[in-house]
Amino acid sequence: MKRYIIKRLMLLVPVLLGVSIIAFGLIHLAPGDPVKTIVGEHASAKVISEAREKYGLDEPVYVQYGIWLEQVLHGDFGRSIISREYVTKEIAERFPNTFELTMTALFFAILIGLPAGIISASKQYSAIDYASMGVAIFGISVPVFWLGIMLMLVFGVYLGWLPMGGRIDILLSLDRVTGLMVLDSIITGNIAALNSVIRHLILPSIALGTIPMAQIARVTRSSMLEVLRQDFIRTERAKGLSEKVVIYKHAARNALIPVVTIIGLNFGLLLAGAILTETIFSWPGVARYVVQAVYDRDYPVVQGCIVFFALIFVLVNLVTDVIYTYIDPRIRYN
Repeated sequence: MKRYIIKRLMLLVPVLLGVSIIAFGLIHLAPGDPVKTIVGEHASAKVISEAREKYGLDEPVYVQYGIWLEQVLHGDFGRSIISREYVTKEIAERFPNTFELTMTALFFAILIGLPAGIISASKQYSAIDYASMGVAIFGISVPVFWLGIMLMLVFGVYLGWLPMGGRIDILLSLDRVTGLMVLDSIITGNIAALNSVIRHLILPSIALGTIPMAQIARVTRSSMLEVLRQDFIRTERAKGLSEKVVIYKHAARNALIPVVTIIGLNFGLLLAGAILTETIFSWPGVARYVVQAVYDRDYPVVQGCIVFFALIFVLVNLVTDVIYTYIDPRIRYN
């Protein structure tokens, strides 16, 4: 196992190098000039030229890439063209917000999707099965931006039960310990902040977690149906075991491999793909930060965030592969 993990970690290098080259090239092919964003559209040619030289944008693209890559190898994604802050610092400040939203959305997806898939498979062709799969199809089909707006409209505007955006009530303060507001409010014993943070999490988490929830439900049902048809399940039933034991202890565990795969993939996708959710709900996360950087032609920010998300995605896939061995002892990596 150790050799396998080391080998996978070594493969990170060519993967991230390829991602960085593609990201760097595509960003520089995009229309627009970041220098004009900095100095203004009506700046003189001299001012534009000086700014281009100051930020190293007068060099050939391959030279710019070499300079940037050298910085990255030292753990530095460079400075934002707009704010002049280190990109690593700004990612570190925003990532806990994105991570907390992603974890909450994934928890919602697993909490609803996994039991729905198991129950649906154990009661195949029943009203519960049809209802569960109908909801799953609806969840996969509904666009995130539409669902987010509808949730805001119903629970924020009409009913007034939940806040429609932001991270915490503006009148409340919370001491930053870990950057994860739910955890920080528990550590500091700030009950008012905890209540506010959870209320702000509900709508964006549901909007972000609906598609993964539907995918988990469908994959779980499909995997469970396949396992329930196998001989060892008939043997367990012939031994006189209760249906609950057969379903939840034996069948469910053997059906988890594809479910864990879809959960792992969705975790990586949610981290990098929360752009619409963070934009709609004014969530101060990394994805929203990237969107603003694209508008501002802030090359270092976009490049740094893309490489950062690629690293997270590859590491999540590695962790998912390792988890397989604990779910199914028959799996071994040589």
